[in-house]
Amino acid sequence: MRIFHLFSVVGVIASVSPAAEGLPRSVPEAQGVTSSGLLRLVEALDSEIEGMHSVMVLRHGQVIAEGWWAPYTAERNHVLYSLSKSFASTAVGLAVGEGKLSLDDKVFEVFPDDAPAEVSENAGAMRVRDLLAMAAGHASESPTARDTMSAKTFLAHPVPHSPGTRFLYNTAATFLCSAIVQKRSGQTALDYLRPRLFEPLGIANPVWETNFQGISLGGYGLRARTEDIARFGQLYLQKGEWEGKRLLSPEWVAMATSKQIDNGNDPKSDWAQGYGFQFWRCRHGAYRGDGAFGQYCVVLPREDAVVAITGGHGKMQGVLDILWARLLPALTPNALPPDEDAAEELRSKLGGLGLRAAAGQATSPREAEVSGKVYRFPENGRMLESVALTLDEEGKARVLVARIDGKDVRLPFGHGNWVFGRGPFSAGSLADFSDEALAGTYGWTAEDTCEFRLCAVETPFVATWRLRFEGETVALDAEVNVAFGPTTSPRLLGRSAP
Repeated sequence: MRIFHLFSVVGVIASVSPAAEGLPRSVPEAQGVTSSGLLRLVEALDSEIEGMHSVMVLRHGQVIAEGWWAPYTAERNHVLYSLSKSFASTAVGLAVGEGKLSLDDKVFEVFPDDAPAEVSENAGAMRVRDLLAMAAGHASESPTARDTMSAKTFLAHPVPHSPGTRFLYNTAATFLCSAIVQKRSGQTALDYLRPRLFEPLGIANPVWETNFQGISLGGYGLRARTEDIARFGQLYLQKGEWEGKRLLSPEWVAMATSKQIDNGNDPKSDWAQGYGFQFWRCRHGAYRGDGAFGQYCVVLPREDAVVAITGGHGKMQGVLDILWARLLPALTPNALPPDEDAAEELRSKLGGLGLRAAAGQATSPREAEVSGKVYRFPENGRMLESVALTLDEEGKARVLVARIDGKDVRLPFGHGNWVFGRGPFSAGSLADFSDEALAGTYGWTAEDTCEFRLCAVETPFVATWRLRFEGETVALDAEVNVAFGPTTSPRLLGRSAP
């Protein structure tokens, strides 16, 4: 599918109930945190960052605040994008601990069959630790799309700089870390981590996309729940120990989360405090894994706290600025007296979070005229052949029937509430999904114009379609909230079928 979005949903109430056998829960004051401060944190995230999907705050290993912006829910996975890199790094750390590889192994020697005939001096010097520190020696990234990224394309890329000397954010380098784990263990990074990390932490249903060769993508493609992110951060905060068992060595945790290379000198930027092994150093002595469009695992060792966040926005630094400004003042060294009024206000706020629904009225005088008509489009790059507006079997939810690349997709939409379904969803480069859980809302913004909002509820993406009907024609304008490229599509003009 080549269009920006397809949708579905079923309720608008944010989930705040803990998952079965989840992390322990506590009232904030018992862990030395003010409910009023957490309330200000959540209010700021909700009002200043459009596109928040979830937030979970831990103190002393206890969950003290958690909320999901409907239609996102606690039990669903979420695409993590580059937060996946911190998990790929962990796979390398475990493999090093088991003696399957060394940080000083030469990268080109691991893949002799994929190396070019001539290997430059810089390329031959590249080590596993250089991949982890984003210091492979490249001046640009090699291909990162799943249908082209491979060890061969990475090893063929020029290495003009001495490895270990220059920082260049490099998703393909993380992919190669995943490929190395698979080469040395005989398992994908996902399968390798299952008994060593995911199962001990209680991460039940992780999903990791692979490249065309069946290698976990490493640098992106992992899906997990918000609480799974929090558990991962808590493991690192506890220096690799979990429920009395050691999963990671403290030496690995220290190396991975400390500065391995300089990446800038801006004292106000959390992208210029140094980089570890697939972890970013932050201000205030913190470190994090993060991913495009608002995925975070922030660890604050001084405060014994972890914050897990998912989202779909472009204000990455803005979220961290809010954390420092709102969360840090709420943390105190000792337990506090109960504050029932503030705690109840916090619970109410967390329980009422939700994404903006489609604007407009439930119906229009023009609806009966256009309902059931099939509007066909000329051939286009989005492979959208036709659309038709109709009702569901109960005559309540609106259904948009789209024919895409020869297949009919039925997308249900509620008015003022999200209605759930499944279908393909595309938001462009690195965001083309063949089968997604979807949620949709609609509204007539004018007599001749209907707006549809479609949320792919395990991803950062929300698409908006605006259909304007005039006589026997329809104009379709489409946009998506975030993308690796343009967020709007050229207008399509369709005509009703005879």
